[in-house]
Amino acid sequence: MDEEVNRRRRKTPTDNGAEEVEEAEGEEGDPAIWGPLDKNLRQVQSVLDRNRVLIQQVNDNHQSKIPENMVKNVALIREINDNVSRVIRMYSDLAGDLSRAFHRSRKGAANGTSSD
Repeated sequence: MDEEVNRRRRKTPTDNGAEEVEEAEGEEGDPAIWGPLDKNLRQVQSVLDRNRVLIQQVNDNHQSKIPENMVKNVALIREINDNVSRVIRMYSDLAGDLSRAFHRSRKGAANGTSSD
């Protein structure tokens, strides 16, 4: 029994350098929560990576001081702004999805059922 409890606990560092023991769902956690979370975070990262490329293009165009490139920056900056709005929506949706999944998981655990 004690071995089972120890396997289900994880030590995590705290801000002050101490270690805090937290209860774990298991080695991998609840796949119903972490699978979609991982997928959504990868989508967010993809949009952020795209913005990094767009920002570099804007910088290059600006430094070139070529009028046509400066005009191109208008569309690039619009795309960057749209992507920022998209990331905000994605994080908002992600927070709601994570909260709902967590509460379902907790409710299932309290009822003695699994979310699998």
